[in-house]
Amino acid sequence: MPDGARWTFEIKHDGFRFICRRDGDRVRVFSRNAKDWTDKVPLIVEAMLALPITSATIDGEGVVVDERGVTDFERLRTALAERGGSRAVFLYGFDLLALDGEDLRRHPWEIRRATLTRLMRKARPGVRLSEHLDGDGATIFEHACALGAEGIVAKSRDRPYRSGRCADWVKVKNPNAPAATRIMEW
Repeated sequence: MPDGARWTFEIKHDGFRFICRRDGDRVRVFSRNAKDWTDKVPLIVEAMLALPITSATIDGEGVVVDERGVTDFERLRTALAERGGSRAVFLYGFDLLALDGEDLRRHPWEIRRATLTRLMRKARPGVRLSEHLDGDGATIFEHACALGAEGIVAKSRDRPYRSGRCADWVKVKNPNAPAATRIMEW
């Protein structure tokens, strides 16, 4: 578990990783393996279109939550399988890669995060900010596990965005979460 002031922590939500791209009046929502989910997530599309911007690329997790507010992967799968998609699916945005024509990936996480936070203040319910926590990672992980979350992601505050796996984002998975035993079928 990474430790120290250089690190911040986010809940690892159990869903599909989505890259949401708005360019003018067009929104596209893609999974990590480039599957286009745009037609299945109308609430995300509407929220992206309502943002007071011209263009943006948000990295996040497409999710559906249960009655307790905990992400539920099986509910997400069911929602995405519905004809026409589902308004239950929303995005927890955790990074901002571009805004109004400016590529933000070279900036440290702290700058991207502050910009995303300001943008999310104006967002509709289809796109929400994935909150971060500062403090002791082990304690945050224990609490995330107790809530039934998939785990946490430790992020280095001073690093640029990198695609794929890297040492700047460290996932620590809850061994008791459904995701720990699920075989990805999609």
